[in-house]
Amino acid sequence: MDHAPLRVGILHDFPRPDGGAAFEWAVRLGVAEVEASGRLPRPLVFLHEPAHGGAHVLASAFARLVDQGVVAILGPAITDGALAVRALADDARVVCINYAGNDQARGAYLFQFQIGSLEDEPAVLVDDLVRRRLSRVALVHDTSAVGRRMADFFALAAGAARIELATVTRVEPDGTGTAEAVAVARNAAPDAMVFVGFWQGAHAVAQARGAQRWTVPALANSALMYGHADAAWARDWEGWTYVDTYSETNPRWVAVAAAAAGAGRSAGPGDAAGYDMGRLLAEGIARAPELTSAGIRAGLERVKALPAATGRAGTLMGFGNWDRGALKGEYLVLREWRGGTSVEHPGAR
Repeated sequence: MDHAPLRVGILHDFPRPDGGAAFEWAVRLGVAEVEASGRLPRPLVFLHEPAHGGAHVLASAFARLVDQGVVAILGPAITDGALAVRALADDARVVCINYAGNDQARGAYLFQFQIGSLEDEPAVLVDDLVRRRLSRVALVHDTSAVGRRMADFFALAAGAARIELATVTRVEPDGTGTAEAVAVARNAAPDAMVFVGFWQGAHAVAQARGAQRWTVPALANSALMYGHADAAWARDWEGWTYVDTYSETNPRWVAVAAAAAGAGRSAGPGDAAGYDMGRLLAEGIARAPELTSAGIRAGLERVKALPAATGRAGTLMGFGNWDRGALKGEYLVLREWRGGTSVEHPGAR
């Protein structure tokens, strides 16, 4: 019987100063839980490949992992990379679990772990506007594919909730044109301002909003999760409501945060996601009818109702036939930046 470790690839489609060590730590924390049950047939070894720099770089990194005999790949993390890998994964018949926010990044072999959602986040923001009786909104979005898709879904959710879009303005993903866009939004005299898109645009909007002393409630998508990586930016988003993916009320998140503290690390939403993906992958391997990528694909489809560290208590994970979205339930959590610290949004469920 072959007892050699199973090789798992990790595609990094954005720069990681530590080479992916922190991500692997969280993934291994989740894998260890399945190992402790005695159901994991062989240990796992992780092979890291940097893949930032465009579709060609990503395809080359993917091919290198396939050539090394990986049975599964974790990543990519960004929408463009996840969409590019869809055809690669299906052609190579290698299971991938991406953790981008676009639900189009799914396929026969491409599974999605939703660290944020281009499609669900707008509805969460609209629900909060309704709860606060803010019925006239200025929408600012960046011109990236992410910003455009989120703006489309926001408009649909707002229309269903009878929220008026007083104006829709656009900025470049790098923040170009922000002062003018914010001025137009302000002049529309809305009850609230909503931004959707990437973090650079969100930060530029916050700075322009501060310079213009505009104080209506501000809401944003999960771009503001970047505040966990940059304390100065978090302070610039003071008072903003935004979408995140963790809650202190979730006991599994509390356990992950405690494990991180014990290892001398601070935990963030990415640690919850890494832990959850490690458990999902290990459970898929444990339930696989055979230790091939096709077998692991079948094994992942058999994973049902795993409690997640991501989201609120009661969030579940699993896949199925034609089901490639991991998270079910309240996996998106409204939070606010207060004094450089992320806190749960008052009044949110």
